[in-house]
Amino acid sequence: MLLGDSAKMPLRKEYLADLEKLKVDVQKMGELAKDSARNAIKALVQRDRVLAARIIKENVTIDDLEFDIENRCMKLIALQQPMAVDLRTIGTCMKIITDFDRISDLAGDIAEIVLLIADEPHVKPLIDIPRMSEISQGMLSDCLEAFSTGEIKMLEDFSDRDDEIDALFDQIRRELMTILIEKPRGFTNASHLNFVALHLERIGDHACNIASRIIYMVTGKRRKLE
Repeated sequence: MLLGDSAKMPLRKEYLADLEKLKVDVQKMGELAKDSARNAIKALVQRDRVLAARIIKENVTIDDLEFDIENRCMKLIALQQPMAVDLRTIGTCMKIITDFDRISDLAGDIAEIVLLIADEPHVKPLIDIPRMSEISQGMLSDCLEAFSTGEIKMLEDFSDRDDEIDALFDQIRRELMTILIEKPRGFTNASHLNFVALHLERIGDHACNIASRIIYMVTGKRRKLE
């Protein structure tokens, strides 16, 4: 073994450890964002102001984690000049943390709505909104598993799942419009519920973005899911 090669070995081990820690923290951020989205709908259904306030407060932790991960990604690229799979992995990390941050922001927006309408009767039963949440939660869980394991088969039907979320959103919007014609006094509550459904529809879109990036990370091939 050449002397130069021997000197590089500890640096290589440190680089691999840094890359693995990066992936762990991206996974952590994804779990936090997913939990925020799930808890936001739980707070809506249960009219839980305390949980809603906690979601808003915890957004700061997710924001800080995004900033830290982004800085470490740029440092690894600048100092280590990664190639092939490693470069795709770091690039994917930089991209999907933005989606995770937006998901947590949307969860915070839903939590803000909970604080506004927790004491109001809803103009329609909360059936389709929890269903939208359930589908998007499944998508986010599959994204996190695929990111961790490199198994992407579970991402193949994301376009169909996103279409289901979109269909539920359209159905909710139509129902709310019909209700408003019959009960104009319910405008404020209907408007808030419509925004909740819209935020969930966007969470589904972000899940598709994340899945597309993970597919690229694993295969090197771009595939747009929507």
